[in-house]
Amino acid sequence: MDFGSEIIRWYHLNKRDLPWRNTRDPYRIWLSEIILQQTRVDQGLAYYHRFIEKYPDIKKLAKAKEDDVLKLWQGLGYYTRARNLHHTAREIVKKHDGKFPDDEKQLRSLKGIGDYTCGAILSFAFHKKFPVVDGNVFRLLSRFNGIKTPINSQKAKKEFYALAGELMEHHQPHDFNQAIMEFGSRQCKPQNPDCINCVLNAGCFAFSKKKVNSLPVKIQKKKTRKRFFNYIVIHQQGKIVFKKRTGKDIWKNLFDFPLVETSSSIRIEKLATSNEWKKLFGKTGTSIVSVSRNYRHLLSHQQIHARFITVNLKVSKMFISRNKFKPVSENNLGQLAVPKLVENFLKNEME
Repeated sequence: MDFGSEIIRWYHLNKRDLPWRNTRDPYRIWLSEIILQQTRVDQGLAYYHRFIEKYPDIKKLAKAKEDDVLKLWQGLGYYTRARNLHHTAREIVKKHDGKFPDDEKQLRSLKGIGDYTCGAILSFAFHKKFPVVDGNVFRLLSRFNGIKTPINSQKAKKEFYALAGELMEHHQPHDFNQAIMEFGSRQCKPQNPDCINCVLNAGCFAFSKKKVNSLPVKIQKKKTRKRFFNYIVIHQQGKIVFKKRTGKDIWKNLFDFPLVETSSSIRIEKLATSNEWKKLFGKTGTSIVSVSRNYRHLLSHQQIHARFITVNLKVSKMFISRNKFKPVSENNLGQLAVPKLVENFLKNEME
């Protein structure tokens, strides 16, 4: 059985008509690959169209404000992708006159472009022989070949890239890479794959040995960390007070509310007398107006438990300035780039 020929034949009969497959423009290919990291195609497609409409080429994206890029990205999560996207657009315009390099070393030097994205750009835009290995490809190759190396290990990276490169050898790289990713996504699914009607089942190790459910192997993820966010919602003369997140924590450069984070769930009465509360408000008198329901938000290794506490507070300019807060008109809340958690609160309880 010729693995490559079979999946390419299957691909031409079953492929989805996706816009980034009908172009060799490296900007559009790169944009689609960044969006589709950690994102389903059906969700990412709408974001792709919105980005292309607003930023049809890399120079337009490079000229954009980061806040505008983050706002357009809102809801996709993993916001480092959006910040890297913007940063790299500026780098390519500045150092390469807006043209994507077709050199592996130069591509890898750009933020957010690793093995996978580098391979996608080189093979799809420039038709160079470079394997593209995503989660779908890891799963397919592991099952077909009976590979038990944990796919989230460093050893697997070298092993699977080498194997994909060998299998691609006698095929057009862009056809092979599109085919193997599509086959893994739609045919060799994580759960309940249709093995009986699979064109590869005659040569598949996992199918013949009844190991489909035990492959691929993964190293157990680290334990999920629980965090407790007590957001303070301050209204001031038709405005709401926000704070831009900085540092190396989650949601960098997005806006949320002034925050008191605690190590566990805490009673409101105890929170209002805590050192963290006093550090935030100092001697400024506060009275709690309402407390929202509890919100839960899941990230890759974090579980956020949040509630939104509306307070009455006479806010001075000094208080705003000292804490680097940003008062925003209630009519303009939709213009801010905020985490999905805050967006849900605004939709559920502020409209």
